[in-house]
Amino acid sequence: MKITFKTFLILFLASGLLVSCGSKNKVVTTKKRSRTTKTVKKSPDERSVVVKETDEKVTRTVTPSDKDDVSIYIDNFAADAMKEMQLYKIPASITLAQGILESGSGKGRLAVEANNHFGVKCHTGWTGNKIYHDDDEDQECFRKYKDASYSYRDHSLFLTERSRYRDLFKLDADDYKAWAKGLKDAGYATDRRYPDKLISLIERYRLDLYDAQVLGKAPKALSRTNDDSSQIKHTVVKGDTLYGLATKHNTTVERIKLINGLRDNSISLGSTLLIEPNTKN
Repeated sequence: MKITFKTFLILFLASGLLVSCGSKNKVVTTKKRSRTTKTVKKSPDERSVVVKETDEKVTRTVTPSDKDDVSIYIDNFAADAMKEMQLYKIPASITLAQGILESGSGKGRLAVEANNHFGVKCHTGWTGNKIYHDDDEDQECFRKYKDASYSYRDHSLFLTERSRYRDLFKLDADDYKAWAKGLKDAGYATDRRYPDKLISLIERYRLDLYDAQVLGKAPKALSRTNDDSSQIKHTVVKGDTLYGLATKHNTTVERIKLINGLRDNSISLGSTLLIEPNTKN
């Protein structure tokens, strides 16, 4: 078949159009890839946000207080007890120990639902809010307060305005043992071990330090049952912790704190600690 020049020209132009159409298809493909690339870039940013949120959650998980209920209670109400001591001369140590004992470290029903930390009953003439709770008898009337600080103030008024507690205020404000026994003798509690319980709490948690702080005095040294010769003087070095020292010497963190007048678990490099190893097993 003979191809004329005109036919050849038509075929040449047609092939050019096909090539042109192929180029356009490539441009479209490039645009799609561009969008895909943007999506990939966004993903790492999203993951980094997730990591940050996870880090925050971990921080909250590993930093809850490791203190016991009594220590937490003391942190929350020591300031109230010291304020009442300044105003009414009742040892802060006694007030705190009573609050701990009477309220179950703030977790008892009267404390939770009525902010009543001292088990004060309604008595004659009480016109405030009330809550009914089983005690010596079924459904007895107890005072209910708007805030726990009112309970602390009412405790002070309860002791200062009743004549049977008058002799307490003749005692030294830092003589917590005499105050503990005096409360029992005046009829505050029927439990014969009430003074011992208060004294035990005060000495275990060094609540007497709050009395000393209010009075501006140095805290008294606690009497020790062990022979002084059994004590070890330890100079704090880098890496020491109260827990590690207690484990090493077969004693407790609380005992070390008690002997040395420590109010928390902080110890300073170069300081000297007295430690009484427990040799009884």
